[in-house]
Amino acid sequence: MARKILMLLLPLLALVGGAMGGDMLRPKPDPTPAEAAEGHDAPDHDTAAASGHDTATTPQNPAWMSFANQFFVPVMRDGDMKSLMILTLTIETSEEALESLRKREHRLRDALLRQLMIQANTGAFDGNFTSEPYLRGLRETLLEAARAAGGEEITAVLIEDIARQ
Repeated sequence: MARKILMLLLPLLALVGGAMGGDMLRPKPDPTPAEAAEGHDAPDHDTAAASGHDTATTPQNPAWMSFANQFFVPVMRDGDMKSLMILTLTIETSEEALESLRKREHRLRDALLRQLMIQANTGAFDGNFTSEPYLRGLRETLLEAARAAGGEEITAVLIEDIARQ
């Protein structure tokens, strides 16, 4: 009799233990925008302005410089290549600055690839790397690196394609 009860109880305990373990290991959800409390105005969530893509920084005559090749970034863990990130990036600038940026394409590519390697080594491409908070941070760091190599006329770094193999 005890053996029959044990045979029914063991799978049930395994199911409950697995559910609890899965719940504990679930990643935290992305924060949601706050609701307005009673008697208060709703918060202004202008994502474009917060990420530096507002109309004040957009040039009058926008132009884009696409790189001839994609960026390949190895993601290493414990000395082994865990995966490979493949990105297609484009630089947004003004029409007047486009030709000078084309002359500095190799320096720009080097600066962006260096920043992508830093991001890969610090775990930026682990987990859900395509969520908006992660991509916003990646765009900001790439913009800083691009401006350091190409000048302040660079207004944005656009991530046209991103994949992990």
